Amino acid sequence: MSLGPRVNDAILSLVALEHRIDPYFRDAFDAAFQRPLSRFVQRLLRLSHGSHETFLCQEIPIAGEESITAAIIGHMSRFTEREYSGRTAERAGNTKTYGVVRGNFQILTGLPTALRAGIFAQEASFPVWIRFAGPGPGSPPDVRDGGILSIGIKLMGVPGEKLLEDERATQDFLGISSPTFTTPNVVENLKLQRQIYARTPIFYFLKPLDSHLLDLVMQGLYARMNSSPLETRYWSCVPFLYGEGQAMKYAIRPRSATRTRIPWNPPPDWLRQAMGAALNQHNVELDFLVQLQTNPARMPIEDASIEWPQELSPFIPVAHITIPRQTFSSPAQFTFARQLAFNPWHSIAEHRPLGNQNRSRRALYQELSRLRQTMNCESHREPDGSERFD
Repeated sequence: MSLGPRVNDAILSLVALEHRIDPYFRDAFDAAFQRPLSRFVQRLLRLSHGSHETFLCQEIPIAGEESITAAIIGHMSRFTEREYSGRTAERAGNTKTYGVVRGNFQILTGLPTALRAGIFAQEASFPVWIRFAGPGPGSPPDVRDGGILSIGIKLMGVPGEKLLEDERATQDFLGISSPTFTTPNVVENLKLQRQIYARTPIFYFLKPLDSHLLDLVMQGLYARMNSSPLETRYWSCVPFLYGEGQAMKYAIRPRSATRTRIPWNPPPDWLRQAMGAALNQHNVELDFLVQLQTNPARMPIEDASIEWPQELSPFIPVAHITIPRQTFSSPAQFTFARQLAFNPWHSIAEHRPLGNQNRSRRALYQELSRLRQTMNCESHREPDGSERFD
């Protein structure tokens, strides 16, 4: 191994050490310092990035977006082919599947008129499959991962024409356990993918004269040794339409404040075990919330590293998610997880993805899903909610 990957791995080993001790102090630290530090970092990011957006829902394409997306696809495809040669291929991002579980997505009654749009226009209930996963691009023991989790929610039986033709009745919502994304735009995302392929992702954040230290700090404020994927809050990070002429971001929040105790030396699949133990005992309840864009300058569409201020527009609950007691450990269910394809463009037009990161995801997710399933000799599967594996 060359020097660069060795330095990268040495720095990441410090992250694993912090994960072993943060259950003893992290809750208190987050309660006292997470939001003040986040607001301070956000002020610095706004000063350094600026914004040219002047009206709501304004999209400003980046020059060469399609070629940049193609280059990202190329790097991530080569990474997948190299890392999973001769074994089961996993996703190049949001890699480690903790579990795919069934549930119900219930639109709330009595929503204000401004929130009655798209699938939220009227009271309805949809079956869902929800995938809880780790950050990637590898699948290390949970104590050694990056500490940012992900969620993929696939609603089924959703009427209306879809923006992608490979699924006819689904609506996907994707999120991670940080309110901002790892990179602000696709230009920087390409730089990160080059470093990931070189096995030196930490150099993307710490590179002299092209530092992304502020993005690293934002991610670090939310990265931690998690108690359970079911006990974590998730954010979309990037915006979407909410009806016509209105943009939103969304979040998923656990209703219970209970936290599972993390052992000193957690097993490699701790998060999967914590999920399984909880769903063996009780239902899990989550809120689905939306945040409407009200200020184009302070709530940009094109910059995924900027958090939309909640003092300008708070998150408002619009749906309730119930995950009933169940088991999800059968090999067939994990095969099913690989056959699923999550893509924000599995969507009705009223919730069209916005911004350069989302525009890139359309082709990126499609191509990487096809590659992964081809390598595994598996086919893409659109679920209908009737699947059972218990």
